[in-house]
Amino acid sequence: MSDTPVIDVAELNVRYGDFHAVKDLSFQVEPGELYALLGTNGAGKTSALEVVEGHRTASSGTVRVFGRRPTDRRAVRPRTGIMLQESGFSDDLSVAESVRLVGRLSGRADDVDRLLKVVDLSHKTDTRVSQLSGGEKRRLDFATAVYGRPELIFLDEPTTGLDIQSRDALWDAVQQLREDGSTVVLTTHYLEEAQQRADRIGLMHRGVLRQQGTVSELTRALPASIQFSLPPGATTPPMHSAPVSGSTYVIETFTMQADLKKLLDWADVHAVELLGLSAAPTRLDDVFRAVGSEPSTS
Repeated sequence: MSDTPVIDVAELNVRYGDFHAVKDLSFQVEPGELYALLGTNGAGKTSALEVVEGHRTASSGTVRVFGRRPTDRRAVRPRTGIMLQESGFSDDLSVAESVRLVGRLSGRADDVDRLLKVVDLSHKTDTRVSQLSGGEKRRLDFATAVYGRPELIFLDEPTTGLDIQSRDALWDAVQQLREDGSTVVLTTHYLEEAQQRADRIGLMHRGVLRQQGTVSELTRALPASIQFSLPPGATTPPMHSAPVSGSTYVIETFTMQADLKKLLDWADVHAVELLGLSAAPTRLDDVFRAVGSEPSTS
């Protein structure tokens, strides 16, 4: 596999008049990885990805996809599949016709029947797009994006409107594409999907890439949480416990296993029942909230 990044973004800026939507954004996506670009509302991730996809012109900075400008459609487009939030299929076309049309535009080859089976739309082959449900249209979006097994796939909110079974099937298909060598860029509001699926994550806020790394790298910067309540008249808990309301306490810790053992030992020695005890590692949504609360640097 090549050592050259599939996507290389350096000091990208996007402006809309006086509004600075993307500010000096730099990141790379390596071959074969699943990179999730996440952000708070208005973070600028959509504007940034539109430049990377070749749909928007940068105000300044450098963007390369497969070593070429993303606007070099003849070189880049046949190697790229894009699943937008809404693809805008013609209502009068059938499911199979829609896939064939997008397939011809992509310049790649595939078997339509195989692809419709992957997304569980074989029974809708001749159905017009206008008669599809929202979830079925989303699966059709995915089918057209991955037609011909592109080397690079952009997935913009891919599982919105899908039931659990359809979500699982979509991610199974993505995993197979990755095993075949595809690189994936994901944007989603389902943070648990990014936490479970992404190799690396970039977090944007107010146009700036605030944090980037693996889930482990991002979450280790914040403490884990141990929470419990005490029955009336119980002995005062350890000093590093902080009451949050009434008899409920929280321990924030970077050494959860050791502190949890100390707490349990303390409870055993003092014959205290820890009511509603829970111990939760830091999650991506905790990091997301912390980034969202940061003040603007502009």
